[in-house]
Amino acid sequence: MRYITFFILLTLISACAPLSTAEPTSTAALPYRITPDENNYAPQVDDSGRLPAGVTITATALSERYDFTPPRAMLTLSGYMPSVCNELRIKVNPPDENFRIFIEVYSLIDPEIKCDDVFQQFETSVLFGEYSSGRYTVWVNEGLVGDFVAY
Repeated sequence: MRYITFFILLTLISACAPLSTAEPTSTAALPYRITPDENNYAPQVDDSGRLPAGVTITATALSERYDFTPPRAMLTLSGYMPSVCNELRIKVNPPDENFRIFIEVYSLIDPEIKCDDVFQQFETSVLFGEYSSGRYTVWVNEGLVGDFVAY
């Protein structure tokens, strides 16, 4: 009987003791774009009436521009579209939680305009904005182009 009383008393005392809580750990800050990209081929409001069409990308290059403070990355693209009536679009998505920037390159065509199927070549650049600190990888149409570091 003494053991049972001791066990009950010990259980009651331990129930009143404060529980230890886990200390919150600091989480890494999510990457974000501080200033917008300089992109002349960003999707437009009046694109809704046009049909998407493909592009063929023949070359990509990712470089860092040190003539800006802080330095900024620039993507250069070369390729061609299926006709001279296609309009190039480059959509630069915000970075995801893994510091990846996915870029969609495509073209649009007005379905009511009849055009000759003559390839239209293009070479253009997109100057990225400023990003929060970290190492970012750049993907164009699901293919890895390279990486850059934002300070």
